[in-house]
Amino acid sequence: MEKIIITGISGFVGHHFLQYLYDIRKEMDVLGLDISMPLYNTDKYGDILQISIQKVDLLDVNSVERIIQEYKPDYLLHLASFSSVAYSWEHPTESFMNNTNIFLNVVNAVAKYVPTCRILSVGSSEEYGNVGKDDIPIKERQRLIPTSPYGVARVSQEMLSKLFVDSFGLDIILTRSFNHIGPWQDERFAIPSFVRKILDIKDRGLLKGTIVTGDISVIRDFIDVRDVVRAYWLLLQRGTKGEIYNICSGKGRSLESVIESIATHLDLQIECSIDAKLVRPNENPIIIGANYRIYDSVGWKPEIPFDKTIDDIINEMVVRNKRWGTLVE
Repeated sequence: MEKIIITGISGFVGHHFLQYLYDIRKEMDVLGLDISMPLYNTDKYGDILQISIQKVDLLDVNSVERIIQEYKPDYLLHLASFSSVAYSWEHPTESFMNNTNIFLNVVNAVAKYVPTCRILSVGSSEEYGNVGKDDIPIKERQRLIPTSPYGVARVSQEMLSKLFVDSFGLDIILTRSFNHIGPWQDERFAIPSFVRKILDIKDRGLLKGTIVTGDISVIRDFIDVRDVVRAYWLLLQRGTKGEIYNICSGKGRSLESVIESIATHLDLQIECSIDAKLVRPNENPIIIGANYRIYDSVGWKPEIPFDKTIDDIINEMVVRNKRWGTLVE
């Protein structure tokens, strides 16, 4: 049975990746690594996946090397990160260390103990920074000019990946993943936070209300996390060593239009009050990606419609918080 290490398994994407492996009935031995244990139940996957979880600080070099030397994975999916741009502005040192140093510890241990392991290094569209309209949609050859500590850290991770491919021949595939959303996402992120605020208004029996937001004019390329994890699996299976792939929908939506979509689904009228404290410094006004390369390489393209994603986020949050119980049809 093939073996895979998933760092950051307790998070939103780790949960969905396990669900994907289970749904395609792929039998695997999975070792999950995270600084905290998952809040979701992994036992439900036990008839297909052999899952063990270790609570570990990936900044601890000795622990990382011991685990990789003993387990000897065939694959490694590196999801562990502080993935909030806002958090990176509030805690730049912590964000940089956790998004760069932990990757260096992991990849160096692989180079020492199991150099045949295939690694998927997950990066971010935040690496691109501010891009002119003439360069939309953004292709992988676009110059990188990150505009946040998080974006800089992701570029550093990418450069380390290239270094270990070129210097040690490691089998690393890289992504620049755009804004993925879906059920189970932490409410600290923009879209689930909008859903929660609007559901709170509906809970009070109101037909209209106001929510506090940051800059909602920005345009982002939103993609369902379930399409994202399918892309990750295809790249682990058939991606090209050392290559970089955008994971994106190829379509742009303003945050304002997303809020309107959520409100329409819930049959509410919503106005927004902009709080200057929530506006990020040097915010990228528009980020839309091109996904031609991954389609040409492994045949991947997004399949889940945006409206279904919004429906599923709302319905899951209703169930999770045991709200009024009338799900969106």
